[in-house]
Amino acid sequence: MTDIMHVEGLCIAFGGLKAVDGVSFTAERNKITTVIGPNGAGKTTLFNLISGALKPSGGRVIIKGKDVTGKGPAALQEAGLARSFQITNLFFEMTVRENLRLAAQRLEPVRQALLPLRRHGRAADKVTALIERFGFAEKAHEIVAALSHGEQRRLEIAMCLASEPQVLMLDEPTQGMSHGDTEDTAQLIRSLTDEVTILLIEHDIGLVMSLSDHVVVMHQGRKLAEGIPAEVRADSAVQAAYFGHG
Repeated sequence: MTDIMHVEGLCIAFGGLKAVDGVSFTAERNKITTVIGPNGAGKTTLFNLISGALKPSGGRVIIKGKDVTGKGPAALQEAGLARSFQITNLFFEMTVRENLRLAAQRLEPVRQALLPLRRHGRAADKVTALIERFGFAEKAHEIVAALSHGEQRRLEIAMCLASEPQVLMLDEPTQGMSHGDTEDTAQLIRSLTDEVTILLIEHDIGLVMSLSDHVVVMHQGRKLAEGIPAEVRADSAVQAAYFGHG
């Protein structure tokens, strides 16, 4: 199977506002699918429905053939999904290694939860590998609050990978980054497709077009268009709604 996730007709309304209205798309295994759209289009709400933070009023989420609709974040993690957020979600008074160690804890059997940390071999090995891969060897024992914004965002991605997911959801991972950090993060995200499928929300349209394999465009809660980047950019409805001309 090349498809790992199917989103089928997801809906949710807040009062009389349909924040997400019948959105469907498929994420292909080991590819980058990016959701774009103007502010208020429903992108983050869609992510919340997929990741279990919100329960849809209609539609389904299928991961690896299993219906996980409305399951909580813990159940979604068990199904192989991990998610980062728009706002950095880290333990700022702990070190880089300690943050990664907490994220990797789910790799260990529950029966080992009360054992000393040095006895948790698989999680410890994962932490060591992530520190090396993400370039934190010299900062492993630094307090997270002392890291740059770009480093904090990179650490959050590393923490998502600590649980060995198959689907990684990233909500505006380059938000607030410098140009250099954005380019480095884009290269990092592309390198991750060897091991995970990536579902992305990103506001930098140039980055979207260069990084994505498939693009889904939302407008006023609905899917406006989807396809490969070149097709989406050439779509007259997308140009009118997103780029302001058509």
